[in-house]
Amino acid sequence: MQADNTAAEQRHYRFLGLDLILQGSVLAPRAETELLASHAIAMLRETGEVAPLVIDMCCGSGNVGLAVAHAVPSATLLSADLTEDTVATAKANVALLGLSDRATICRGDLFGALEGQGAEGKATMIVCNPPYISTGRLEGESAHLLESEPREAFDGGPYGISIQQRLVREAPAFLKPGGLLLFEFGVGQERQAQSLLTRSRVFECLDCPIDEEGRPRVAVARLKDTAP
Repeated sequence: MQADNTAAEQRHYRFLGLDLILQGSVLAPRAETELLASHAIAMLRETGEVAPLVIDMCCGSGNVGLAVAHAVPSATLLSADLTEDTVATAKANVALLGLSDRATICRGDLFGALEGQGAEGKATMIVCNPPYISTGRLEGESAHLLESEPREAFDGGPYGISIQQRLVREAPAFLKPGGLLLFEFGVGQERQAQSLLTRSRVFECLDCPIDEEGRPRVAVARLKDTAP
């Protein structure tokens, strides 16, 4: 989206009832991602943990993790993304919501962004809305998405699951035993998501919540108490 002044660069949107902002080249959150956030909130509350740590990977503007932190006042949030614009926007939304005392935004490549944060083995929950459109589709039928939004927000590699693969592989090091992993996936990707979790041998796939059209869109898994 092109802009030639500050007012145009900063756009407002609502997510799960929160008023948030977008600035620079950052993906505009989709309504369907509220499914991920709402399930994360409900499941985090069910854990009953006094001071849970939540990690939000591929945080974009910060909407999912900040919705969780806002709804669960006892939670501490670590969010991360790759680009300067996403990190700056997420930090602006932290300030906007008054969550600076318990939300930290990091920049880097997936969990590499959390180096030095001391989060290994401590997270009650990890949430992620990763890129999940294949590179081929972005160069064909879905090329229109790149006219106004960044490739990094969509490109999930040759089969659309490259970031999901890394997420499932790297998340266990940061979760407590029994910790929860929730991530959004594309329409028709539920079997791939379930297969990734099953093949990991460390996750138990709990559920795949459906959207308003009855399509599975979120994977919910629990880290097994003991590795095989």
